[in-house]
Parts: sequence; structure tokens; C-alpha cells
Amino acid sequence: MKTKNKNLKSLEEFKEKNFGKLGTKERDELEAGYENFKIGALIHNTRLEMGMTQEQLADKVGTTKSYISKIENNIKEARISTLQKIVELGFGGHMELSIKI
Repeated sequence: MKTKNKNLKSLEEFKEKNFGKLGTKERDELEAGYENFKIGALIHNTRLEMGMTQEQLADKVGTTKSYISKIENNIKEARISTLQKIVELGFGGHMELSIKI
């Protein structure tokens, strides 16, 4: 039988302890950064699954390899219009935007 390590915390407990509750400035900045990271990671993984280089994707979208690299590595945030071009022109998909309040 496994014993539970009382020093282990859930991700939510860790974030709350180190960055505060949702709605605080530090926590909101953390969450926004994570969303940008997820977008870059999704683009990176999809591009690799499709066997494309950053340069090939950039050519399809009408941008530069450097810009694609910056989005994938969370150095630069992409505009919604750019994300739409990446999804539709680059990957041949369809982007849907959802807002929850």
C-alpha cells in the first residue's frame, strides 16, 4: 500500500501559494503566460506532425521563419488574425474562437 507524501501539493495549491488566488495581478499574469505557451506548443506540435519546417509554414502564412519561431517559443504573442492564417493557410484547418464570461 502506498503512503501519501504530505509534502506534495497539487498544481492548483502550488500556484495559489506562490502566485496568489485567481484574480490577483501575479496569478493573472501567470495564467496569461500559460495560455500563450499553450498556443505556441500547439503550433509547434501540429507543424511537426504535418512534417513542416518553420520556413515552410512561414511561406504558407506569408510571414518569416523568425516570427514563427518566436511564437512557438513564447517570445512573441501572435495576433488572432495571424493565428487564423497559421491554422487555415498553414495547416488547412478552421479556427473557432470561444469566449466564456
